[in-house]
Amino acid sequence: MRCASNWGDPMRLDVSVYTNRGGREINEDSVRWGVRDGSGFFTVADGLGGCGSGEVSSDLAAHALLKAWEDNSVKPQERAAWLEEAIRAADRLLVGEQKRRGSGMKTTVAALSIDGAHAAWAHVGDTRVYRLTDGRIERLTCDHSVSYKKYQSGEISRNGVNFDEDRPSLLRVLGDPKGCRPESGSLEAILPGDAFLLCSDGFWEYLYDEELLIDFLQSDTPGQWAERMLVRALPRFRPGHDNLTLLAVFTG
Repeated sequence: MRCASNWGDPMRLDVSVYTNRGGREINEDSVRWGVRDGSGFFTVADGLGGCGSGEVSSDLAAHALLKAWEDNSVKPQERAAWLEEAIRAADRLLVGEQKRRGSGMKTTVAALSIDGAHAAWAHVGDTRVYRLTDGRIERLTCDHSVSYKKYQSGEISRNGVNFDEDRPSLLRVLGDPKGCRPESGSLEAILPGDAFLLCSDGFWEYLYDEELLIDFLQSDTPGQWAERMLVRALPRFRPGHDNLTLLAVFTG
């Protein structure tokens, strides 16, 4: 998908999306995105299967966030705060659905907004947002998980998070009765040629950041990038492996 942007020269957003149920019976990941007038909105949610109706919770969150973006217009500089509030609103919807269904369903979520040269993101859980720029990769989100806390405290390496036994133990999710605590951030100067990746843990657990960067540098389109990453990950999938979702965005 190509979209003209508001930046000085005509710019484009190229998007590639892939989601798969993997080795599970149901795909509990959800992905939504949209573009308009040179702006884009992208979100990936990963429903927690052990809490029941994971596919419903992720779909509700992703749909609510995209709808909120479609219905509202805020200044780019206010987008990070807006994303946090939109996630809290999605959380309230999910809590209401929990009560209606008598279920404790929960989900992670990550969202990215691009407005011209400005980008903002917000997330809850371990669904990630990456930026690739100037030959390097930046992990914009910090997992809300026990494993990531262990990395931050020096107990395990950064790459050790991928296969740590505590990785499924999340500290923040949508649908938690203790409340929703999203984190957000923003960038004021996206460069032509930058790229972004949103992905669920069922995808990133099989790839290291350096591999994501290598495959990006060898790709001319987000579709090529997605294909290279998937080909690299495929031999590493374990029987019964988790749902996996990625959303890649190129600016140009």
